[in-house]
Amino acid sequence: MNRSPTILDRRSILSGLSLAAFAAPALAAPPKRMTAYKTPWCGCCGGWIAHMRQAGWTVEVVEREDLAPTRAQHGVPDRLASCHTAVVGPYAIEGHVPAGDVDRLLSERPAARALSAPGMPAGSPGMEAAGREPYTTVLILNDGSTRVFGRHNGA
Repeated sequence: MNRSPTILDRRSILSGLSLAAFAAPALAAPPKRMTAYKTPWCGCCGGWIAHMRQAGWTVEVVEREDLAPTRAQHGVPDRLASCHTAVVGPYAIEGHVPAGDVDRLLSERPAARALSAPGMPAGSPGMEAAGREPYTTVLILNDGSTRVFGRHNGA
């Protein structure tokens, strides 16, 4: 049976489009999921969690009375601690780190164990009501050394 090239071309195009529709979900970015550990009484942690959710993250919240063991387990030294610790993949996220820095961390995948916004910087995500101050996010490398990862001006 002889088919005209036009019909064959149309069928090829339609077949290709239907295959592409099935392949697209496989090529989509994996879901952005993390677990955030916080104390039951911390209010600003909720602001940071809301910031992450607005940025497309699914955040499971686990409340603990003492976060020191969680920080120690993930290699976050006390001098770089904050009020909550999140875990995403191989990394700990300590404190009020902006979602853009977390996304960049996962995109670049440096040889590191954690990313921290030490203390509770005014104007960082979840700390907007406290005013505004410049702050840095600090990458904690696998050998324990640190380097500046991001510089921010606050809210």
